[in-house]
Amino acid sequence: MTSVPIRNVESQTWRGHRLASGERVIPEEAAIAFTYNGSSYAVMMATPQDLEDFAVGFSLTEGIVRAPAEIESLEVIEQEAGIELRLRLAEPHGSAFHERRRYLAGPTGCGLCGIESLAEAMRAPALISDSVVFSPQDIMRALHGLDALQSLHRQTRAVHGAAYCRPGEGVIALREDVGRHNALDKLAGALARAGQSGEGGFGIVTSRLSVEMIQKAAAIGIPMLIAMSAPTALAVRMAEIAGMTLIAVARSDGFELFTHPQRIREDRSLHVVAR
Repeated sequence: MTSVPIRNVESQTWRGHRLASGERVIPEEAAIAFTYNGSSYAVMMATPQDLEDFAVGFSLTEGIVRAPAEIESLEVIEQEAGIELRLRLAEPHGSAFHERRRYLAGPTGCGLCGIESLAEAMRAPALISDSVVFSPQDIMRALHGLDALQSLHRQTRAVHGAAYCRPGEGVIALREDVGRHNALDKLAGALARAGQSGEGGFGIVTSRLSVEMIQKAAAIGIPMLIAMSAPTALAVRMAEIAGMTLIAVARSDGFELFTHPQRIREDRSLHVVAR
């Protein structure tokens, strides 16, 4: 297969009481398999771009590794049925991974990215201690500039975006994918591969917020997560536990603040980061 993120396809459009021929740009979707030290872990449907970021980010946000240095090698292998992200973990992490998989093996699974128990699906998030403070203007500036940076979404209107921003610097990194979780994983990988964490800034996702999004953002230390759609009740509870500021229903005219409001201040002079 060819790893291209978009396709031009013919379409028939019904408008103005008539049918007309045309074309549309649509996003590509491929089966992406994650294997670690020769063992299959998960298969995700995703946009076939930024796959190195995807491999590293997924490994971090799912707790398979704690740092990119624990990944000894990474290969992107194109196959007829899809793409394999073949990762080899450095020792002792490779042996620990195999032992964890052996311990978790059972007759049933909940189907979440290799997770095989309800306890794992509901794992406690990483705790956020970053005391950074943002202004509402920081948030609105980032939201207003986001659409211009989403090249795939501009062409297709069919993908999610995940961005990381810092006040005074704007958007540091942005990744897109047909899957909202995938976009956030790719963002996590892009930051990690650049030697950066989520501290001192905030994330924006162009989707609703479910509990997995909170867990993934907390895993890379993002202190505030903003969504354009609404959160689930469980996501709000998880953000409260994590110490993460959660903002949702973020639109051109404002936003709603759900957890840890102490990070939002009108006074820009109060913008500090604890080191």
